[in-house]
Amino acid sequence: MASNGIINGTKFGVYAGSTLVAFATSGSISINHSARETSNKDSLGWKEVMEGQRDWEISVEGMVAFKALDGTAVGGLTPDELYTTGIYDASASTFPYGRDELTISFESSETGDKKWSGKAYMASLSMDAPNEESTTFSASFVGTSILTMATV
Repeated sequence: MASNGIINGTKFGVYAGSTLVAFATSGSISINHSARETSNKDSLGWKEVMEGQRDWEISVEGMVAFKALDGTAVGGLTPDELYTTGIYDASASTFPYGRDELTISFESSETGDKKWSGKAYMASLSMDAPNEESTTFSASFVGTSILTMATV
């Protein structure tokens, strides 16, 4: 059943395919529509625009863990798996050695809520390891082509 009222951000996750990015602490989606300028001498000094290209990006931040506390595999994608899939796969035998186009989605875990998804490439992956603090990561994915919106 769809969420009522203001939605708790914990319900939203970032997925590569059907796999949740593990230990995420936040996720975001940015959808842009760039206007193209059509101002001319008849515009009386006012800027005029029309529709232009659209683009989108999905980002995720989280905690770094390569194995669960009990030593078992992490249920979800870890930063090293994101790196192997989206940036560089040393086991790939041919160019481009990873850099796969991914299906990325920003979606609610609640049936009836919304889901935004599309094909994307990983644009960035970074990790931060401050002294005596948790190691964190952030990743961003830039959409290529259409972003679809559906109901979960």
